[in-house]
Amino acid sequence: MLADLGYDSVGLTLDQGHLDPFAPGLARQVDALARRLDQLGLAVVVETGAPYLLDPWHKHVPTLMSAPGAERRIDLLARAVRIAADLGAPAVHLCSGPAPDGMPQDEAWRRLTKGCEEVLDVAREHGVALGFEPEPYMFVDTVERVLELRDRLGGPDLFGITLDIGHAHCVDDLPLLDCVARTAPHLVNVQIEDMRRGVHQHLEFGAGEIDFPPVLAALKASGYRGAVSVEIQGASLDAPDVARRSLEFLKAAEPF
Repeated sequence: MLADLGYDSVGLTLDQGHLDPFAPGLARQVDALARRLDQLGLAVVVETGAPYLLDPWHKHVPTLMSAPGAERRIDLLARAVRIAADLGAPAVHLCSGPAPDGMPQDEAWRRLTKGCEEVLDVAREHGVALGFEPEPYMFVDTVERVLELRDRLGGPDLFGITLDIGHAHCVDDLPLLDCVARTAPHLVNVQIEDMRRGVHQHLEFGAGEIDFPPVLAALKASGYRGAVSVEIQGASLDAPDVARRSLEFLKAAEPF
């Protein structure tokens, strides 16, 4: 359906019932999916933001900062990197999740950095970039904090950034165009939707507050040519029409 509508890439979220990274027969599923994506001419970025994949009761946990439990998140991300390599995906998306209650900032940074280093080792083996997303109300929630994490890691080439345009508008301290400019040298993935300031709700284009033509122009001027994935999470009941309207909106706002 997405290919028929004219999309040329897809953000693929690993989840139960949807390319479960822990499922038996995963290699066969990945091989079949790789062939199908190639037939459809769809590029792919592997996403790891399924909220209940590792814990059916609590969102986004365990995290790379969890003690114990971080090893389960590292294992998931390593699996995602290997899946991405097999699919020919250039990048794997990830985010920090919430810091454990009561954990001091310095300890959270230390654990997060250590976990990212372990995942980077796997990424280097497979030549797949990591696209770390600042996510509202998580430990790494702004552009400046993801840039700080990158600095703590030593600025490795394969540690890139996922910029979610709606999230940046929702919570970031920087103006939206500054968020694009600050992340542009490290962008490996972009997610896009409309949103209102201070309200973490993914909206159809035109239902929020974002002025998209300048944002899309800034992305284009930066030289970014990777995936720009529409992420309207509450639209599954009307998915074909929302997908069609979204692509029409983006093409009208700034042809890529």
